Amino acid sequence: MHDDGRYDDRRVTGPGGQPSATGPVSRETAYQGWPASGEPDDASTRPPDCDPVVRREAPSTGAVRPVSSVPANVPLARDPHDPNGGPANAPAPRPAVARGNAAVPARYEPQPPVVAVPQQPTSEAAPDVAAGVTAPADTPPAAGYDDEPTASTYVSRETPTREEDDPPLAMEAMRAVQILNPSGEVTMPRPERTRVMCVANQKGGVGKTTTTVNLAVALALHGNRVLVVDLDPQGNASTGLNVPHHTGVPDVYDCLIDSVPLEEVAQAVEGIPNLWCVPATIDLAGAEIELVSVVARESRLARAIAAYPGHFDYVFIDCPPSLGLLTVNALVAAQEVLIPIQCEYYALEGLNQLIQNINLVRQHLNPKLEVSTILLTMYDRRTRLADAVEQDVRNHFGDKVLQAVIPRNVRVSEAPSYGQSVMTYDPGSRGATSYFEAAQEIAERGVMEPVSRNA
Repeated sequence: MHDDGRYDDRRVTGPGGQPSATGPVSRETAYQGWPASGEPDDASTRPPDCDPVVRREAPSTGAVRPVSSVPANVPLARDPHDPNGGPANAPAPRPAVARGNAAVPARYEPQPPVVAVPQQPTSEAAPDVAAGVTAPADTPPAAGYDDEPTASTYVSRETPTREEDDPPLAMEAMRAVQILNPSGEVTMPRPERTRVMCVANQKGGVGKTTTTVNLAVALALHGNRVLVVDLDPQGNASTGLNVPHHTGVPDVYDCLIDSVPLEEVAQAVEGIPNLWCVPATIDLAGAEIELVSVVARESRLARAIAAYPGHFDYVFIDCPPSLGLLTVNALVAAQEVLIPIQCEYYALEGLNQLIQNINLVRQHLNPKLEVSTILLTMYDRRTRLADAVEQDVRNHFGDKVLQAVIPRNVRVSEAPSYGQSVMTYDPGSRGATSYFEAAQEIAERGVMEPVSRNA
């Protein structure tokens, strides 16, 4: 098939490609008296009452639209008023398309899809697409890509500020430098006296050990001398600080049962200046039973801390998830109680019993004990339950609840597997930033409300 509008079919052509008597077959429908497709069209050869049909503009898909809307199966009736015998229901003739000085029939050619190009706003009105309003006519045009914006340049409300325009990696690096404090300067205020804080909650899995480790590291990185006492037989605080706590290592059990001095048991934490840890081994699991027959069993830990020759700014005691003798020892030795509360219903259910035990210890064993700090952990902002728990805790405890809230962050859970805290594992993460803010808030509260030295 050639591109001249004809079919080289032997049924319509003679031997050797010669045209047959009937003439060539056009790809376009030719009525009686019209010239064959592909031959020059002359106005003199056309009947005066016949004009070529101009096809409609083809759609963007390239499909040919039918000229007539008459179905194909409807026979064309002859028009009695037409001397040439044309069909009565044939489409009405349309004017020819002029090319130059001669009018020639228009042939269909597939056209590419038309792409609408948005017009640039003129100086008369500069529409704000985001706001849906129109700027006044005297507004100067916006600067181009290569132009520097000036004070009088029209700026959309969606244009980010200079702080929001910083790359995320740059902002994360700035937070990491702020948390790690490589200069070693004292950026958090140091208390006038030693603050002994007991991190307690009888419910397990609320973040007691994670809170103890990260707060201690954050305070130590910013110039405070911190001691962590691992009073949990699981020894998770020792794992988080990368302190050996296998069987045979001197631990807090020796201090409670055999009255070993605390300075002989404490170990310096590698990589963190001004931080020491008293580890806990599996031997501590039997201390609950062995302390029953010991004289002054509730104050064994308090005496060991008071006899330490060095001075610490903070002493954090990580308690087990129970209200046994180990937790009672921690409550007697401490001056403040830090209660981490998971943003779940079960955490609120066991909080009343913990407050009752704290009141009993205050009445009979340690009158200086008070609940000074409440920290909300594992906060999931996607749930309404977390918001409801936060509102209930803040309404009940008031100013004792820290403004900093610890969100759910996978970096916080990954850090102990590397023997690190989240402050050193990923200092630019949301978890590290939240714990840094909590530590800073605790340090500022200690300066405003100084506590007495533990006797």
